[in-house]
Amino acid sequence: MTQARSVFDQSVVSAGAIARGRAVSFGRAQVGTAGAKALGIAKQAATASGQDITVAVIGTAVAETGAQVAVGDSLVTDDQGRMVPASLLTVAAGATGVTSSAANGAILTGADLPQFVLADALQAASGAGAFIEVFMRR
Repeated sequence: MTQARSVFDQSVVSAGAIARGRAVSFGRAQVGTAGAKALGIAKQAATASGQDITVAVIGTAVAETGAQVAVGDSLVTDDQGRMVPASLLTVAAGATGVTSSAANGAILTGADLPQFVLADALQAASGAGAFIEVFMRR
């Protein structure tokens, strides 16, 4: 059984159709970009723009998967607002690793990572279209 215990929910007026269990953008629309930053997970569907919906922001939520997910996976959005495992950061072949702590700080100052980790999987899913409990990150 999939459950959710959200600690903080945000009521928003939708800026378009949003499916239940999908990531909601800060613009109040269903996320449409893979790895995008999101406000939270829609607790119910909005069939059109202008509808009131509740978004789980902190705590756990029931989210729809876009791929196979293992318990403990860090999750990001796909291009439909579903949860998929985050890609690992890698160093390109031939690149030189930086070992200076001063240089590392300068390199990472002032920017978001290429993908925003929204949640961690509390349940597994064998593929797309499953609804699982996730622990929201903030």
